[in-house]
Amino acid sequence: MGSIIGGHMKEAMEESMRKNQEFMLATQKMQMERQMMMQQMMQQKMMSMQLARSRELFTWTASFAGTVSLACIAGFLKKKNPAILLPIVPLGFTIGYQYDAAYGDKMIRIRADAEHLLQEQENLVAFPNGMLNFKQVEEFRLKRK
Repeated sequence: MGSIIGGHMKEAMEESMRKNQEFMLATQKMQMERQMMMQQMMQQKMMSMQLARSRELFTWTASFAGTVSLACIAGFLKKKNPAILLPIVPLGFTIGYQYDAAYGDKMIRIRADAEHLLQEQENLVAFPNGMLNFKQVEEFRLKRK
């Protein structure tokens, strides 16, 4: 009789343990998904701030380049020296680059290149000595104590 009760208790405990493990796994999965979503949201916010900053910088740089260009053109008209127009060339490249970064499709090209690197040239972006593992972190931590 004692073995029958013990057997039922063992089965009930094993069933309870299995359900508890399933619950813990589901909870861990949900927590990881939330952490991943939070990281993605933080990354998007940081990128949007960077893009907004690029757009603001473009406005100021374009204003500066426009002013300098007008001054160069006025100087050329007054002195008739074409060398005075030379600063317009590098300023044009600078403005073009910043416009592409702020309003063009530069971010799309950068993302495509990053995806290519990760898929086709993974060895170029790999960590030295491979990925960190728990043992390496613990050895480093203990060494620092």
